[in-house]
Amino acid sequence: MTSLLIAHVALWILLVCLVGILFVLSRQIGGLHRRLAPAGALSVNAVIEVGQSAPDLTVRSLTGAQIRIGRGGRPMLLLFVAPDCPISRSLAPVLKPLATSERWLDLVLVSDGGDERAHAAFAGQKALSGLEYVLSEDLGRACGVSKLPYAVLIDEAARVAGFGIVNSREHLESLMEAKERGIPSIQAFMAASDQFYRADGS
Repeated sequence: MTSLLIAHVALWILLVCLVGILFVLSRQIGGLHRRLAPAGALSVNAVIEVGQSAPDLTVRSLTGAQIRIGRGGRPMLLLFVAPDCPISRSLAPVLKPLATSERWLDLVLVSDGGDERAHAAFAGQKALSGLEYVLSEDLGRACGVSKLPYAVLIDEAARVAGFGIVNSREHLESLMEAKERGIPSIQAFMAASDQFYRADGS
């Protein structure tokens, strides 16, 4: 009888220890989740801000089409690239699938000019046919682009919904996620969440 009681008490002690370990692990996992949250586009810009009116420009694509930037009606993602930019080249394969999966969005590739043949060759090599591709130094300046690849998301009301340096599909999708959540950027959301956790004591 005594041995059975001892075994019973030992099992309860073991159970309490396991619950304590699980509690500690859950807090550690929560901390790691905040530290290793999905990276978003790095929002660096001294010219435009989220919520302001997008630049209103009409530009010509490589195919001769006239495209009005900041027209409203449909969201537009401007992706600034260059044929000689290694990151632009590595990002290129995800662009057609992205445009196909996000049919609510007009994806427009933008470069600051140069030899049109080089841009046409780049588009052909990276299977970017079907995507609008424009050369416009004015548009780059109006959007405050200083590093590539760079993306600017314009919403249905022709306002800037997000922007930042991008080097993966995840970064591009972070702009769309920020737009849906109505926040300036994923970084801003994570910073606000982190402050909330600290204030909450969690």
